[in-house]
Amino acid sequence: MTSTLFKNATLINEGTVRKANVVVRDERIQAIDFSCTIQPPVDEVIDANGCYLIPGAIDDQVHFREPGLTHKAEIATESRAAVAGGITSFMEMPNTVPNTLTQELLQQKYDRAAQVSPANYSFFMGASNDNLEEVLKTNPKTVCGVKVFMGSSTGNMLVDNKEVLESLFRECKMLIATHCEDEATIRRNTEAAKATYGDVVPMSQHPIIRSEEACYLSSSMAVELAKKHNTRLHILHISTSKELSLFRNDIPLSEKRITAEACIHHLWFTDKDYVEKGSFIKWNPAVKTESDRSAIQAAIKNGTIDVVATDHAPHTLAEKQESYFKAPSGGPLVQHAVVAMFELAKKGAIELVDIPRLMAHNVAIMFDIVDRGYIREGYCADLVLVKPNANWIVTKESLLSKCGWSPFEGASFSNRIEGTWVNGTKVYDGKSVSDSLAGKRLLFNR
Repeated sequence: MTSTLFKNATLINEGTVRKANVVVRDERIQAIDFSCTIQPPVDEVIDANGCYLIPGAIDDQVHFREPGLTHKAEIATESRAAVAGGITSFMEMPNTVPNTLTQELLQQKYDRAAQVSPANYSFFMGASNDNLEEVLKTNPKTVCGVKVFMGSSTGNMLVDNKEVLESLFRECKMLIATHCEDEATIRRNTEAAKATYGDVVPMSQHPIIRSEEACYLSSSMAVELAKKHNTRLHILHISTSKELSLFRNDIPLSEKRITAEACIHHLWFTDKDYVEKGSFIKWNPAVKTESDRSAIQAAIKNGTIDVVATDHAPHTLAEKQESYFKAPSGGPLVQHAVVAMFELAKKGAIELVDIPRLMAHNVAIMFDIVDRGYIREGYCADLVLVKPNANWIVTKESLLSKCGWSPFEGASFSNRIEGTWVNGTKVYDGKSVSDSLAGKRLLFNR
């Protein structure tokens, strides 16, 4: 075991920005001293003067592509990119190959992460039209939730049988996380685009094909089902202003039965960026208008949207360079999500205290995560040191995701991740990721 003193750090934590000394010992935070006088004997002293210390981000939506799609990414490579980006815990999605639709396949993912991940981990159980019995076997204390694709997906993961959806929402007592896009609407819009453009559909048609209507129809149906059955529902990657009317900000998060997530790309890009970025910003749901982006930014500030995640979903460069119908949706984001949030704070879109609130505190509350998400005495020491006023440019050489590209390549950031600690172990020193496998399975107070 090691011990560390973070000296004169500026803590951004629980709604405040304050100077403090923080002592970490045996994987946990031992002391927080706002007088900055405590200096016990430790193995390492980190001079954090002029730097922010925040709780490690907990990303509630990533696709690390293992098993079956490891030409795109692996749990090992993407978890390393995550800790380099200040993400100390991740929750990974079930649309791998094979789809994670049985308890045995789910356990295999946990076993693999234990072998290779420097970050803490959890994996969603997948739902299909015919695996309800398996879904209901899921242990809520050791698994983050159940994922339901109410829109296009991979393999057998599109749940479009209304009777199955009713049964899932009625019988599942765990958190259900949904991807919401209406498949029938998308098909109609696709045919309209083909009628106009043939097979050469421009990328700028993506938010028209995967439209506001497609998102709202599906999200509103999920909310209706959740209200009917009192389901614990979490809707992922909100991309439209219209959907915001489905959520509340007039009650505490701990009392909400229906919550919402926004993703970095919907906070950063707009449909104007398709001209320059093309398929590199092709996600499902699509990046939409500037007014949608502004509304989502406002919604994360006022509590209508509860958390910010990445939907990190790598594909190879060759795949992304294909034409509209062949280029897959998704892209790598874990390495730059936290610094992007700091950049949004610098621009005034959010406050500094919103960053840990949206990326750590609220995720811990929503998922009932045991002893993580805050800088608190006795909590697991998942910590990130961020240096402000440290200008740098994202280069291809700096990218750690296996796919080797990023929609942020060439972007300038004015803050930098100086170090990341997982369970008290330094896994990233600002330059390279260590070989330490400090990550542990997330546990839940349910």
